[in-house]
Amino acid sequence: MAVAEIGPEKGQAPSVVSPVQRLGEHVFDAVVEVGDVAQFSTKTLAWIFRRRPRWSVLVPIFYAIGVQSVSVVAITGTFIGMVLAIQAFHSFSMMGLASRLGSVINISVVRELGPVLAATMLAGRVGSSMAAELGTMRVTEQIDALTALGTNPIYYLVVPRFLACLLLIPLLTLMADFMGVIGGAVISTQVLGVDSFAYWQHSRRFVESLDIFAGVFKSFFFGAAIALISCHRGFNSTAGAEGVGKAATEAFVFSFIAILFLDFVIGLGWNTVYQSLWPQAQGLL
Repeated sequence: MAVAEIGPEKGQAPSVVSPVQRLGEHVFDAVVEVGDVAQFSTKTLAWIFRRRPRWSVLVPIFYAIGVQSVSVVAITGTFIGMVLAIQAFHSFSMMGLASRLGSVINISVVRELGPVLAATMLAGRVGSSMAAELGTMRVTEQIDALTALGTNPIYYLVVPRFLACLLLIPLLTLMADFMGVIGGAVISTQVLGVDSFAYWQHSRRFVESLDIFAGVFKSFFFGAAIALISCHRGFNSTAGAEGVGKAATEAFVFSFIAILFLDFVIGLGWNTVYQSLWPQAQGLL
């Protein structure tokens, strides 16, 4: 018996996917991906409150994410302050405001550039590494082996990395802030000739403790986003070396987008709260 061929009839052009249909497919895939990340995040947070990981598992991950990132963050923070000093000095000196350079540099570092660029560096170093490591474990079926042995892979693999990013990235942000302030001060006072007393006086006058707190507050969300997105991409890596590389790349790109989005949303809300608390803050400082 002859089997009828399935396809377009003879003389009829094959169906073409319209741009609207293709756009709808991309939107649908994006919504599904966001829902999958949300479900993955909910499971991770649930395990944190159910059971704390052992210190033998936490300490090596804390060392890899925190201690080994100190040099990268310190160098990044130093050059942030140095570049700001060089770029802003000419404009400020033309307006006769060179002595106020410290306030602009330091408030930019502690509120925005320090937390964002430190998180970006960590997304490239830590996030890509976590995604590649977990992606390799997925490809080599080590994650499936953990499940077969009765160990929940999210509890054993994701929770320690999430806690490390959540707790250590704020400390690394403070390191980036400190090195940025020092780098900007050295270039401004020793190279560009700004008066040291006026530089620190204006810094103390305009940079407040709430500005430092705002940058550290953002970094908690940045660290959580980096950990969840990177681990999710590693868990969903496709087979082969190409799949692992794609997971590492997507971890950095999506983490960077999340950092910028969270920075915008948190900054918008923080400005509203800060303006309402301004009289109380003035009385405390």
